[in-house]
Amino acid sequence: MRAFFIPFLLDNAMPDMSDDKPTNIIYTGVAGTGKTYRLLQIAKEYTDYLPRANDEDLLKQLLQELSWRDVVCLIFLDFQSQKQDLVKVPEVVNHQFFISKAAQNVREKNLSNTAWSVLQMHSPTNSQTVAYKNRASQAYFDKDHSGAWYLLPDSMMLLSELSEQLSEFQQAQRDNNASQHSPFYQQRFSMVSFHQAYGYEEFVEGIRPVMAASNQSNNSLSQMSYAITDGAFLKLCQRAANDPQQRYAMLIDEINRANVSRVFGELLSLIEPDKRADTPNAMTVNLAYSGRAFSVPANVDIYATMNTQDHSLAPLDMALRRRFRFIDCSPQPELLPIINLNNGSKVGGEAESINLAKLLTGLNNRISQTLGIEAQLGHAFLFSVHNLEQLQTVLTEQIIPQLAQAAGGQVAVLQYIFQDEQQPIPAQFIQDSHVLIDNQMNHQLSNQAHNQTASQNLMLSGQQSYFTQSMNAGSYTINTDLIAKTGEFSHTAVYQRLYP
Repeated sequence: MRAFFIPFLLDNAMPDMSDDKPTNIIYTGVAGTGKTYRLLQIAKEYTDYLPRANDEDLLKQLLQELSWRDVVCLIFLDFQSQKQDLVKVPEVVNHQFFISKAAQNVREKNLSNTAWSVLQMHSPTNSQTVAYKNRASQAYFDKDHSGAWYLLPDSMMLLSELSEQLSEFQQAQRDNNASQHSPFYQQRFSMVSFHQAYGYEEFVEGIRPVMAASNQSNNSLSQMSYAITDGAFLKLCQRAANDPQQRYAMLIDEINRANVSRVFGELLSLIEPDKRADTPNAMTVNLAYSGRAFSVPANVDIYATMNTQDHSLAPLDMALRRRFRFIDCSPQPELLPIINLNNGSKVGGEAESINLAKLLTGLNNRISQTLGIEAQLGHAFLFSVHNLEQLQTVLTEQIIPQLAQAAGGQVAVLQYIFQDEQQPIPAQFIQDSHVLIDNQMNHQLSNQAHNQTASQNLMLSGQQSYFTQSMNAGSYTINTDLIAKTGEFSHTAVYQRLYP
């Protein structure tokens, strides 16, 4: 769904951030009522704007919780990001991460021994170049015959979290270099858009291919393996569990566009407010792929949007309906401007202006009478309209095609919506193509009635065939004058008649 960056009347539609209880809300409504915009506004409530740290502070934040093994792994990942896979011990010891970690630990001596110890301890037992007795259970490094060390391909999937921390650190450094004085922000939310192919694997966890670098004979090769990878919701929940004093939000656009039961899986029960972690009725399940015990933290809120207009979308699971509050987002025509032509002057006593609020209200009244309230138009269709030409374009390219689809191309319905029934053909927004063809044929016949030759009969036969094809193709057409922005549609009166 397209995001409409427009103001709207908040009223009670925004969440109460002062409430510590988990919030599950779905915003429903037709297209163009600002549902996605509401998610964007909510995202701001879960964003912290902080002053930038200097590089020393960034290093401290990155390294303070890491072990020496993690620091050395981080150094190798940093070299890899610079296209260097082979690293020698002096390069490790002189790296800024190693120096900073030593300073934090108030270490000045035997730093090379520390590096050697970490590398050898975490080398594989079948290494051809490293002889070491007290090896750790997990190997991360190995050495080639030149004395250079490299990360083992099998260790790469174990270092995904470190790799992510490194990426965040590098981005923060780039931001610092770009501007030392501007604020930066920390997002406590994750936003996804559901679609027909979206599944449990993307949202919770799944098996995903992992590309790892391998060093054989000093050549960097690419190897693919498979690992269980956390999805968007699981990652957010892990962040929230580690930061219980802050609230986090999962933002889902078009929640009914996917098979919701399949996407949430066993988490469907866990998202209930009274089933969250550390609550009296807390529930824990074992995840489908990893088998890990998991419960949803109480400081995670879930907000979603649902387009009630698109009947091709999957119906929302009744079990999910019980777990969410539903807030209706209705069209808000009062937000729309008035188009003033000729500086608001009058021509023949007619005010040269078009009130878009009245125009949308009139259209939606007649749409509700004929097609139902779920076919109404949202105010966003007209919010960016500031002159007559823009209005004409929106009508021909967006509004009429959408209503024609909703009405199944029925001319009578469309002409009622646009008040065309009693209007002369040149002033109709929606024209009956059958009538147009019939009028054209009658005009031609009246001109040719005095001299019907064989060739004229053949032409008439062709005209009848064209008429039959038109009947089969559909009977409505948009007035060509409206498309060309000429004729009756250059005057305000034709639009004013759409008012209630």
